[in-house]
Amino acid sequence: MDDDENARASKARKGSPFLTAKQAAYFLGLQVKTLTNMRWKGKGPLYRQHGGQVRYHIADLEIWSRENRQNGRKGKRDA
Repeated sequence: MDDDENARASKARKGSPFLTAKQAAYFLGLQVKTLTNMRWKGKGPLYRQHGGQVRYHIADLEIWSRENRQNGRKGKRDA
């Protein structure tokens, strides 16, 4: 994790563990539209609805990010 990612995570953790889509996208380094599209396709992180509002728990974002890490070799052919 670089310093920017650490700062982003630290800033997000200072408030509620439940983040809005905008805050969650910022935490993950994504555009809100990308996160919304992922949610609609069922491919994004787990989310909850509180009073009709979409919320992401910071622990779910971290789990999703870890589970979707890549080793840099995906799609490359061996010579």
